[in-house]
Amino acid sequence: MMSDKIIEISRLQKYYKSNQVLKDVSLTIHKGSIFALLGSNGAGKTTVVKILSTLLKPDGGSAAINGFDVITDGDNVRKCISLTGQFVAVDEVLTGRENLTLIGQLKRLPNLKNTVNEWLSFSGLGDASNRKVSTYSGGMRRRLDITMSLMGSPDVLFLDEPTTGLDPQNRIAMWDLVKELAIKGTTVFLTTQYLEEAEYLADHIAILHEGRIIAEGTPTYLKEIMPERGVRINFDSRIESDIAIKLLTENGIYPNSIEQNLPSLEDVFLTLIDEKKEKN
Repeated sequence: MMSDKIIEISRLQKYYKSNQVLKDVSLTIHKGSIFALLGSNGAGKTTVVKILSTLLKPDGGSAAINGFDVITDGDNVRKCISLTGQFVAVDEVLTGRENLTLIGQLKRLPNLKNTVNEWLSFSGLGDASNRKVSTYSGGMRRRLDITMSLMGSPDVLFLDEPTTGLDPQNRIAMWDLVKELAIKGTTVFLTTQYLEEAEYLADHIAILHEGRIIAEGTPTYLKEIMPERGVRINFDSRIESDIAIKLLTENGIYPNSIEQNLPSLEDVFLTLIDEKKEKN
């Protein structure tokens, strides 16, 4: 039986001179999932991505993608991944279509014209395909950047803070694009500082703080591990809710539903970070 694990990281370490950026990072990511790595600036998120994409060598531990070791089998790793960094990497002199065609030529993709048209349609850039990228908005450039990374249909797409600098409308459009990628079977490894982004997109979240994973799990699990959650009780009318405050049992008034009052992911993140600071 084939494993559905596509990324396996064990006790990863990285130093920049005397500064240890990654201290002991271990993670397992499953095929077709959206994984979000959360952390403050300087937490080590980009360092993890650089190691996994073979741009940087670790100083300890191991990592593999699709069973290929990122240190000893970099060529095979690079064949099954793609990376969109924090800064958009598109040629502004070329049109959107020309940017995609260039990438397709470099990857020697067959049926290139049809392939480019399909990706232009997928990214919502069909109407702007023959315009120079210099005329594109920030959101359009980011969509083109990600689409260029998708040429060749990589098994794993790394998105390093992909919505930084985008307005809310373009950020939501980007979220929809990422969701669609996962539906099509691409594994997405996302780094972000936006907690609502991770909560909306991710199947699994890990929080990186000072070089270590301090918590991981589904968004719901991370919320459920927090103490003092309480419940929310809903009534059919304001009158019933007012009476129930004092006379719930005596008057035979029962709620029509009870929900767990879970904290936001932001509450979880800030609480865990504060706890680590107190322990240090």
